[in-house]
Amino acid sequence: MDVLTMKELLETGVHFGHRTRKWNPKMARYIFTERKGIHIIDLEQTVDLFRKAYYSVRDSVAEGGEVVFVGTKKQVQGTIADEALRCGAHYVNQRWLGGTLTNFATIKLSIERMKKMEAMIEDGSIEFMPNKEASRLRRRLAKLQRNLDGLRNMDKKPTLMYVIDPDSEAIAVHEANLAGIPVIAIVDTNCDPDPIDFLIPGNDDAIKATKLITSRIADAILEGREGRDGPETAEPAAAADATEVKADEETAVTEDVDATEKTTEVTAEPVEEPAEATDEEQPADEAEAVAEEPSVTETAEEAPETEDAEVEEVAEQPTPDAEVEEEKAVEAVKKDEETKEEEADDDDKD
Repeated sequence: MDVLTMKELLETGVHFGHRTRKWNPKMARYIFTERKGIHIIDLEQTVDLFRKAYYSVRDSVAEGGEVVFVGTKKQVQGTIADEALRCGAHYVNQRWLGGTLTNFATIKLSIERMKKMEAMIEDGSIEFMPNKEASRLRRRLAKLQRNLDGLRNMDKKPTLMYVIDPDSEAIAVHEANLAGIPVIAIVDTNCDPDPIDFLIPGNDDAIKATKLITSRIADAILEGREGRDGPETAEPAAAADATEVKADEETAVTEDVDATEKTTEVTAEPVEEPAEATDEEQPADEAEAVAEEPSVTETAEEAPETEDAEVEEVAEQPTPDAEVEEEKAVEAVKKDEETKEEEADDDDKD
């Protein structure tokens, strides 16, 4: 995927140059044609050169470098500030102070002074100062903030400089060349391309054109930072993922072992005898047993009844002697009857 397309360049008017009478002959190689007294820039070269600039910014930031955006013209001040803040770059959009790069130690002292003044206003210590001194301090602070607010976090010299209209920012470009800092710039047909390391032929006055190219440079910075922070964040993430996978595997193994032990216990272990009653349950069982067993008094009362019933049964059953006597009595009665019959027969015979 192209980082910048020909269609986007045409829609934003990047191909429009300056009037032919204001051109710089050194830009002739980047001019496609002339129409109605205006030079038309060759956008094919713009796309190729921008790709080189994009990758150089991305690689430099990925290696830990920093970029400073420079554009002090009114139509680009807002674009410079917005895109620099979006990608976390340093910027100058009001005035380039001479010596910002070649005398960076002095500029750094001015930045520290600005931060101290801001701290005084925040903690309210300025309220205890005389009105004249407080007013003077506020004016100095406003001036420092106007010129150095975009450089407050710059602790060292940047590794790249991005410039819109190098003719307007000639001092900044010159200092970058002296400090050995590569310069990336949008170069119009009236500019000198010699001091620029990565030039981007295009319209440096149109707001849409400058915003398009500046936003893509900011995207390159963000991409470079992602590449720089990627390995540091990827290793802990990978370690965390490996730990989670290992924990899942251990839990799965323990679950399998528990299931196997449960099945072996069910199949191999004999039926367990009922456990002895606990101390709390044992008195209840004994009470039930005592309630079920007959008491001594109940057995004593039931005993005479059983003895009387046995006596009656014994009385009802005939003994062997009584049977013999009854047989003898029956025989005696039979004999008496026979004797009486015999006597009656004898009387009849007589």
